[in-house]
Amino acid sequence: MGGRGATALAGKVVLVTGAARGIGADLAQRLARQGAKLALVGLEGAQLDRVAALCGPAARAWEADVTDWAALERVVSAAAEHFGGIDVVVANAGIAATGLVRSVDPAAFERTVEVNLLGVWRTVRTCLPHLIASRGYCLVVSSLAAIQHAPGMAAYAASKAGCEAFADCLRTEVRHLGVAVGVGYFSWIATDMVTAADQHPVFGSARRRLPGPAGRTYPVGMVGEALVRAISRRARAVHVPGWVGGVKLLRGALAGLVDLVAARGVPAMDRAAVADVSARGAEASSRPVGPGGAAAS
Repeated sequence: MGGRGATALAGKVVLVTGAARGIGADLAQRLARQGAKLALVGLEGAQLDRVAALCGPAARAWEADVTDWAALERVVSAAAEHFGGIDVVVANAGIAATGLVRSVDPAAFERTVEVNLLGVWRTVRTCLPHLIASRGYCLVVSSLAAIQHAPGMAAYAASKAGCEAFADCLRTEVRHLGVAVGVGYFSWIATDMVTAADQHPVFGSARRRLPGPAGRTYPVGMVGEALVRAISRRARAVHVPGWVGGVKLLRGALAGLVDLVAARGVPAMDRAAVADVSARGAEASSRPVGPGGAAAS
């Protein structure tokens, strides 16, 4: 993948997981406009087909759960055969479950880790022979949550921190094979997942109380634009909004600040979470949010 800008993407085969909605769907349409060929992978087959139709004749959809080895091997092989290889992989599929550690539903916690971390590992491992053959690029979608670890987000933050660490290790292992690896760090983005999380009776109100930019929701198009640039340049990291990069540099110093802020709000959040679990049950209170979370569960 030589060069910079839109011309670097023309004719490149890009496999995107979690492509039915949100960041994945937006990115797919932007890449299609740059002339890329798209292998769209995810759950919700009908929704995936709609996204593929929006992307045009150079896009194909394959329904698969990223935690299912057999399904991934099947669709990756099919995509590589259909397009003649794979140049870029965007490991984007992810879900989020809400809940404090002592009251969260264990199944929701573990499913979040399985999709967000093990799903990335399985996606990358399955696609890696094709990336080595094309001397391609792998972009792992992590999160601001990998940098700053807020109460109520233990499963999501742990899985996204794992994604960051996984990608950093991978980068050192495949550089000599011509494969570049990048990591995406995004704040709250206007996706179905975030919208659904905002409706949670306990954790939605907690997020709305976050101060300044940390509590703001940013357009999904900001991420799509940034990811197109990152893929074109084979970037090591992409941050949306830009201040997330500064937070990453200061992560050690800011950890103590997060502890101080959390100390004021967590006792009430804890009581509310326990009450919500008592009223609705742990499964309903903690289930992964949004349509993507429902499909993954």
